[in-house]
Amino acid sequence: MSVTEAPPAHPGEAEVRKPSTRRRLVPYWLLLPGILWLLVFFALPMVYQASTSVQTGSLEKGFEVTWHFRTYWDALADYYPQFIRSLLYAGTATLLCLLLGYPLAYLIALKAGRWRNLVLVLVIAPFFTSFLIRTLAWKTILADGGAVVDALNTLHVLDVTSWLGWTENNRVLATPMAVVCGLTYNFLPFMILPLYTSLERIDGRLHEAAGDLYATPATTFRKVTLPLSMPGVVSGTLLTFIPASGDYVNAELLGSTDTKMVGSVIQTQFLRVLDYPTAAALSFILMAVVLLVVTVYIRRSGTEDLV
Repeated sequence: MSVTEAPPAHPGEAEVRKPSTRRRLVPYWLLLPGILWLLVFFALPMVYQASTSVQTGSLEKGFEVTWHFRTYWDALADYYPQFIRSLLYAGTATLLCLLLGYPLAYLIALKAGRWRNLVLVLVIAPFFTSFLIRTLAWKTILADGGAVVDALNTLHVLDVTSWLGWTENNRVLATPMAVVCGLTYNFLPFMILPLYTSLERIDGRLHEAAGDLYATPATTFRKVTLPLSMPGVVSGTLLTFIPASGDYVNAELLGSTDTKMVGSVIQTQFLRVLDYPTAAALSFILMAVVLLVVTVYIRRSGTEDLV
């Protein structure tokens, strides 16, 4: 045998190294339950709602697929104020959650020390009660003549918010401010947890290196902490904005007829008016609008590394 010749392969070596067909199929078998779940509880209802949106008829006579796409135009023309209001309220609540949640997440991740777990439990504590109960509690908090409203009147805050059109007659309930307060409170944990996860991953040695290079705390935050926490910012804003834009509980319980969001309209069309095609069309329009906003936001944020 020459030096350049390879030694003969061990009998059966190729068969041993080549994975069996059963082993190669294991990942697909593991994915199968999740795929079935998405098909049954997401894809099929989406197809059903899509067919409903192009139907005509009534509940008494029955609905029939007639490919009546004008339902989409009529729904948008009739309820575009509610769409604009939903995006405005959701955007405002998301911004407030970011302003409130980032400092708290920063303190938990980098400054809380041995109190970290306790503060995290306090952050998720609202989830221990019903969403409905949490929202109803705000009716008491923002009630006329309550401590919160009296304090806001004393500080003349309600004069400013009334000028902006967010409150009226020195009261908070049944105004846009009440709806935004409810949205901010209910979705704040969805902002804090991704931010905390992103901030907690930052290597502390990077802050030490910035200090060694004579960077001020403000410069360290601007050049190191904030850029590295952007995945958490993007994730938190998405987890807050998307459900807030379709919420109707806060608008129903804390608002009035002038603060109805598109979620309230969809709920009314489905359960009270029984106009299923219009409700389905509104749902798809809302999904398309939110998807467009989210796509533009992710592209402009400059990061796709979501927590």
